[in-house]
Amino acid sequence: MKTKIICLLFILHTGFALISQAQEYTRQDSLRGQLTPLRTCFDVSFYNLHLRVNPSEKSIKGQNTIHFTNQDDFQKIQIDLFENLEIEKILYHDAPLKYEREGNATFIDFGQLLKKGMEDSITIYYSGKPRPAINAPWDGGFSWKKDEKGRDWIGVSCEGLGASVWWPNKDHLSDEPDNGIRITCEVPSELICVSNGQDKGSKDLGDGYTSYTWLVTYPINNYNVSLNIGNYVHFSEIYTAQDGEKLDLDYYVLDYNLDKAKKQFTQVKPMLACYEAYFGKYPFWRDGFALVETPYLGMEHQGAVAYGNQYMQGYLGRDLSRTGIGLKFDYIIIHEVGHEYWGNSVSCKDHGELWIHESFCTYTEGLYVECMFGKEQGYEYTFGLASGISNRKPIIGPPDVNSSGSGDMYPKGAAMLHTLRNVVNDDTQWFKLLKDISTDFKIKNTDTKELVAYISQKLGKDYTYFFDQYLRYASIPSLEYKINQKGKKTVLEYRWKADVADFRMPIQVALEKGKFEWLTPSSEWQSYKLASKLTELKIKPRSFYVKLDKKE
Repeated sequence: MKTKIICLLFILHTGFALISQAQEYTRQDSLRGQLTPLRTCFDVSFYNLHLRVNPSEKSIKGQNTIHFTNQDDFQKIQIDLFENLEIEKILYHDAPLKYEREGNATFIDFGQLLKKGMEDSITIYYSGKPRPAINAPWDGGFSWKKDEKGRDWIGVSCEGLGASVWWPNKDHLSDEPDNGIRITCEVPSELICVSNGQDKGSKDLGDGYTSYTWLVTYPINNYNVSLNIGNYVHFSEIYTAQDGEKLDLDYYVLDYNLDKAKKQFTQVKPMLACYEAYFGKYPFWRDGFALVETPYLGMEHQGAVAYGNQYMQGYLGRDLSRTGIGLKFDYIIIHEVGHEYWGNSVSCKDHGELWIHESFCTYTEGLYVECMFGKEQGYEYTFGLASGISNRKPIIGPPDVNSSGSGDMYPKGAAMLHTLRNVVNDDTQWFKLLKDISTDFKIKNTDTKELVAYISQKLGKDYTYFFDQYLRYASIPSLEYKINQKGKKTVLEYRWKADVADFRMPIQVALEKGKFEWLTPSSEWQSYKLASKLTELKIKPRSFYVKLDKKE
């Protein structure tokens, strides 16, 4: 028996370790991941976060006013804040509220029934030493670092772990504040704080601290809210969209890296032009676009993308695709900005379906290559990334426990989308689909069921079987075949072996004189009479991520 896997060895570039098959979940996981009535009873409309950061003590102190609309009648709600941070008081119309804490969850009792439809707010005052990040951004929290001149350089990253690691909020992906967030951050006056969205100015507080205020006017994933504190200098340029509208591009880098940044960030405008062609205009237009240098590798913080690739091509100077193509661009710029569309705009509702962020974003890297260097190199790069996919665990993780699936969601998810493109075999239809998704789900939350139904409707065929196999099972489909000589005739027998019973994906194979033709295998053996001898079946290169299994 011969088994051939159509892929290459992949280095898991995201840094996410594969989660054990025997993962056990606790009540804290459920409190963080589940939408109980204590969370669904209210919808957050706006956050007003104000805090002071003390680098010498590695501490924070502040308050967050949570504006919300009641979705049901209720007396109690759940708000999230890590248990190592102290809650000093919670005020409702200037009166203190009673509350109980259980781990990282806080249960607030209003002492009265609040009616459905009301718009209201509470303010939570808190302080403490937030969890330090050991290996940011994969291990979340505060990065308390020093720059090359020994000055404080601080960043915050918290995807997966949760924004409640440093500020109180409703920490669930399904509820983004409808009207955004205002962030006011006080830092020692020799430092600058850069956060998300629009710069609303600074104020010297007269006590050795200066406050910086930033305003996000769009919904935002809580983990995308961040602080960047350091000796930054600012420069800017203008991107002009296809319709002539102007977008501010702002860059905040350490003072001694200004010249490097001006050279490296010339990649931004061509990238935005490619993304606009594929997915439409940058989705957070009125808040502007920014790259901010950080003491960790990178993160897709909305409107203030974290950049820590040290002004190198590739991924810290390495080509993740092992093709040489990955050294033609700065990976962190291309990937993290891709998340402005996939993750920040088109967002999942549950952490178990993070593939909606990561699979589409990783696939976007290959589209960028195609835009800049041609289709052939785009295909080569994407299939190069598919190298080393583990296929040990499904891409989709368990719901309601704030846990993602396999790290395969990056390379395997990209390979899945690349495969579907080749199954569709119509680039006009395929690229229209991508733009339709980014348009119709713009700044919205969705889930796998809704998105797959949408894709099927747009493509005119039910692809549930396809996504179920690649997302919900660890293994990939295997095209089994036999070549039999019956007298003077050669007969090819073939079928799909897959976990999904009705798996029926069309595929292109070389049958006659190296010419690629379409087969539509099913789970039952089918036969094809060949005009000439054939010893090995070949699949169209770099087009379909499947196994090829010859049976004797």
